[in-house]
Amino acid sequence: MLIYLRVLKESFNFAVNALKNNKLRTFLSLVGVTIGIFSIIAVLAAVDSLKKEIDGSLSSLDNSTIYVGRFSFGPTEVPRWKWEQFPDVSYDEYQYIKRNVPNVQAVSYTLNVPQETMKYERATVSNVQIGAVTYEYYELEALDIAEGRFFNETESNSGSNVVVVGDEIANVLFGSAQQAVGKQARLYGRKFTIIGVLKKEGSSLFGGSRDTAGYLPVNAVRKVFGSGNRNLVPFIVLKPEKGVETDEFIASLSQKLRMARGLKPDDINNFFVNQLKGFTDLIDNITGQMNIIGLIISGFSLLVGGFGIANIMFVSVKERTNLIGIQKSLGAKNRFILFQFLFEAVILAVIGGLIGLVLVFIVSVIASTFTGDFEFVLSGWNMFLGTAISAVIGLISGILPAISASRLDPVEAIRTGM
Repeated sequence: MLIYLRVLKESFNFAVNALKNNKLRTFLSLVGVTIGIFSIIAVLAAVDSLKKEIDGSLSSLDNSTIYVGRFSFGPTEVPRWKWEQFPDVSYDEYQYIKRNVPNVQAVSYTLNVPQETMKYERATVSNVQIGAVTYEYYELEALDIAEGRFFNETESNSGSNVVVVGDEIANVLFGSAQQAVGKQARLYGRKFTIIGVLKKEGSSLFGGSRDTAGYLPVNAVRKVFGSGNRNLVPFIVLKPEKGVETDEFIASLSQKLRMARGLKPDDINNFFVNQLKGFTDLIDNITGQMNIIGLIISGFSLLVGGFGIANIMFVSVKERTNLIGIQKSLGAKNRFILFQFLFEAVILAVIGGLIGLVLVFIVSVIASTFTGDFEFVLSGWNMFLGTAISAVIGLISGILPAISASRLDPVEAIRTGM
């Protein structure tokens, strides 16, 4: 065992000395591997960062949350011309579901409406994201109230002119010194009383965050736009009770809604039941495919780097043929020569990989600085993966040159080098 360790140590020292004595060759060998590892780890880090941001943006809603509407969140077998004719889910159907669908923890009726401008005296906030919802929405989404409260059932049903605003809206309209709760701001040409302010959240991947949102009773918005407006997209949002089998719940929900709409047994559903889990699964599938495509593209760069190392190692073997012959004539074993060149190739590749990782880290820091709240993540697993891939590439690239060097005849090697 000690003999093998000594052989490994001496082979390692020979490899390091060879790299030091051929700095230009070492640098040229490093470039290809560095670019390859940089490409692969940069792709993995970018996809991981994107997935982390998406997961953070969707973390406020439980995966069991269900959206019922005339649109599907994913691919569907229903032709476009047919689902475009589907009726919108109505406020009456929301109330029907509340009364008739069992095992529902919370259900809310929401309207997707255009962004609006909110004013208070001379202060103005543009592009306010309006959340037209019923009072139950507070139970469905993790809304953190910093001041005041969310609107109640009475205010929701009557369509009272009350609003819960995000932190940024409150600061722009009233400043940090004034209390926003109790003030009246103009929205849709009407005065709305601010009854709550949400905690500061920060920007989100999907364009803004709750900091620039305003939540209104859906019936207040319906008074403005009227009922049955096809430009507004309504959804019934549900959350089943914990422990309820999701497929059974969706089947029961679909059956109740079919009955409410008077659909015949052979009629297809003229609505879509979208599960948030399905959306997150779709996101995972997309990021997984992005990883695969990125790895394939980056693999070509790494392949070029591997060929570069192999080429340089063959040149190194040819240049040191005389030295190999002398080493063998002095008693060096084949495995010693083999390890010597193999270590040289692996060390080259690992150094190139480490430089690539350092470059990825620098780029991620710079990118995180310039992109604000979007943070690029270089995980420990990706760093380990980059180092391991580098070592494997070095091993594969150096194995043939190392074998050819170890099999040289000492007499012929000395004669060739003279």
